[in-house]
Amino acid sequence: MPDEKICFVVMGFGKKTDFESGRTLDLDATYEAIIQPAVEENGLRCIRANEILHSGVIDTKMYEMLLRADLVIADISTGNVNAVYELGVRHALRPKSTIVMKESVGRLHFDLNHVNTFQYDHMGDDIGHREAVRAKAELSTLIKASLAETSPDSPVYTFIPTLRNPLLSDEEYEALLNRAEELEETYVAHIERAETAAKDSKHLEAAKYFGLALKMSPGDSYLVQQLALHTYKSKYPSAWLSLVKAAGVLEALSPKHSNDAETLGIAGAIHKNMWFLNDDIETLNLALSFYERGFDLRGDYYNGENAATCFQIRSEVQDDSREALFDRMSARKIRAELVVHWESVVLDDEFDQRSDQMWIFATLANCLFALGETDKASEYEKLFIAEEPAQWALETYASGKEFALSGLDKTETETDN
Repeated sequence: MPDEKICFVVMGFGKKTDFESGRTLDLDATYEAIIQPAVEENGLRCIRANEILHSGVIDTKMYEMLLRADLVIADISTGNVNAVYELGVRHALRPKSTIVMKESVGRLHFDLNHVNTFQYDHMGDDIGHREAVRAKAELSTLIKASLAETSPDSPVYTFIPTLRNPLLSDEEYEALLNRAEELEETYVAHIERAETAAKDSKHLEAAKYFGLALKMSPGDSYLVQQLALHTYKSKYPSAWLSLVKAAGVLEALSPKHSNDAETLGIAGAIHKNMWFLNDDIETLNLALSFYERGFDLRGDYYNGENAATCFQIRSEVQDDSREALFDRMSARKIRAELVVHWESVVLDDEFDQRSDQMWIFATLANCLFALGETDKASEYEKLFIAEEPAQWALETYASGKEFALSGLDKTETETDN
C-alpha cells in the first residue's frame, strides 16, 4: 500500500437545496474550489465517492473507508442525511482527524452544535473567487493542524477516553480506494459530458449522461431535476411526448408536495410548455401553482418571473374581467418585487462574485420592460448582452422581452424557460 495519506470527503454531489434557507448550493463548486485543492496542498490523496460507492445504502465498503481514512472531511451543508450519518460513524470509529464543515447560512442540527465547524460562504448558487481563495487557505491550515493534533476531535472519544478504535488490514483497503476512485472518475465524467452538452443546447445528449449518472446515484435530486429538464427540452421524439416523459421523471421528487424551489421551477416549466400545446387552462393553472410556490419559498428570479408570465398569460384567457384584472395586478406585483430585491443585490459589494449575474440582468430588464420603465430596462439589457450569453440564452431573453413589451402571443412565448 502506498505511503501517501488518504482524505475521504463525505458530501453530496451536484446542486442541493438547503431547506432551512431555501437556497441552492453547488456542492461540486465547494469540492473543486475549496476542499480538493486544500487537501492536495497537504499531500493527501483526495477521494470523494461516498454517494456512488454505496448508492444510498451504507455498507461494508463505506464503513471501511470511514475507518481507514487518515482524514475525513464531512460537509453537512443542506442537512444531507447521508453525510451526517457517515460523520457519526466516523466519530465512533476514529478519535481524531475529522473535519466538519458547512455553508454559513444553514444551521447545525441537534448535537452537532458543540462540534467545531469550518464555515464558508456561497454567492448565489456558486462560490465567489475571493471566498474560494480565503476558504481554501483556511481549510488547508486546518487540515495541517488536524493531522498533527494528538487530542481527539470526536465527541465519542472525548467523553469515553478509554475507548480503543478498531483496526483493518491494508490489502482490501487499497482495492477499495482504487474502486472508489474509478467510480468517482466515471461519475464525474458523466456529469461533465452532460453539463457540456447542456451548455451547447444538445439536450438529448445531456439527458443521456444525466441518466447514466442517476443510475450510479439513484434518487439524487439534482440528477433527477436535470434529467427531467433536458428530457423536455430535447423535444424527442416529439414536443408533447418529451414533456410527458419529463413529468414522469420528475414525479420521483413528488413536485405536488415538494418544497424544493428547483423541483417546482422545472415542474412549472413542463406544465407551462404543455399549455402552449394543449390550451388546457388547468395545465396553465398547475404551472402557475408550481411557480408561485417556488417563488414564495425562495423569492428567486426564475420562479418569480415565470409566475408573473403565467399570470399575464392567464389574464388574456379569463372569461371574467375581474379575474383578468386580478391576474394582471398579480403579475405586476411580482415583477415589482423582483425589481426591488434584485436591484439591491446588484448594488451589493459582493455582486461581482456571483456566477448568475447574466440572468439577474435579464430578469431585471424584462421585468422593467413589462412595468414600462424602458430606459432602466435598456441599461440592464446592455449589461446582459455584455456578458456574451450563448445563442440559446439570447433567444430565450429576446422571446421574454417581446412578451413583456407586446403582451400575449403564444406562438412567440414558447421558450426554453
